[in-house]
Amino acid sequence: MSVEVQEIPCRQGHLGLLTLNAPATVNALTQDMIVAISDTLDRWADDERICILVIRGAGEKGFCAGGDIRDLYQSLTDSGNHDAAFSVFRHEYALDYKLHRFPKPVVGIGHGIIMGGGLGLFSACRYRLLTPDATLAMPEISIGLFPDVGASWFLNRLPGRLGLFMGLTGCRLNISDALRVGLADMALPANDPKGLLSRLQDESWSGRKSADDSRLFRLLNQLETGNYRALPASHLELHERDIARLCAGPSLPRIVEQLLTADIDNDWWQACMKTLKDGCPVSAWLIWNQLRKAQQMSLKDVFRMELAMVGECLRRPDLTEGIRARLIDRDQNPQWSFSRIDDVPEAVIDAHFLPVWDDQTDPMRLE
Repeated sequence: MSVEVQEIPCRQGHLGLLTLNAPATVNALTQDMIVAISDTLDRWADDERICILVIRGAGEKGFCAGGDIRDLYQSLTDSGNHDAAFSVFRHEYALDYKLHRFPKPVVGIGHGIIMGGGLGLFSACRYRLLTPDATLAMPEISIGLFPDVGASWFLNRLPGRLGLFMGLTGCRLNISDALRVGLADMALPANDPKGLLSRLQDESWSGRKSADDSRLFRLLNQLETGNYRALPASHLELHERDIARLCAGPSLPRIVEQLLTADIDNDWWQACMKTLKDGCPVSAWLIWNQLRKAQQMSLKDVFRMELAMVGECLRRPDLTEGIRARLIDRDQNPQWSFSRIDDVPEAVIDAHFLPVWDDQTDPMRLE
């Protein structure tokens, strides 16, 4: 079973527990998993017994590595069926939007790898808890995509143009980084998720969202979180001023040049720069534009914009080529449609932001 669904009785009320259960793929999301989660959310939203929702991932490797990229590649290459591939994204976007707006408190317990669609799912939770081994990233530039499933929303809310830096470099953040910039709310001891579930079971939940949310907030703030000084050192504490300075300015080519030529000799920084240097030039422009356009958008319009972007990415060659080079043939040498950022025509980027959907044409309406 790729998604384990449990309804756990508490002292009063019930806890809904969703466990992503595909540890061999670091719980990579397939359409079947997405539909199973979405259907469960629909049922629990109207079930008066379910008062609190918890989402976690099975296995030691991580919470969720994102969407199932190998399945996507097979869909795009074996049949050239862009409609089938787009359907997976439609369902994933509808799920994440639904989770953002779920009418009951949602707790996400993240551990290990939390990347791409996994970070989209985690960021949609009301309360985001991490274990010390967590690694968060949006590395889509490496495969010719862009930070999706709501990333335009949560990356724009990070300080000092860090969202742009994360998108362009695919930088990997540890738990200290995530707590520092608000991508997570609190740390849990590595062996604590079962202990947290037990404490949730010991509570009396009313079924009234505001009361249960207040009770949950107090409970989480009373948890023994351990010694924060023992957590891994923050990369961002060392580099956030550099990031803010180098990512400033109105020109993407200039920002990329500033980043790549910065005299910073650090393993973490150099790994970020390698991702930027080897990443897809079209993706870099998509990241630049999605963050600028999303600044004044509602959450729903952000999701619609990104889904339109996905549709164009599925039609163009870069995504298939990026997945091939990174995950299929593993030659790590993708042949992008444009070799330099300066070579990308404006019309190519503009095509990713059409159509503009409204409530009548919204593709996330799956009924």
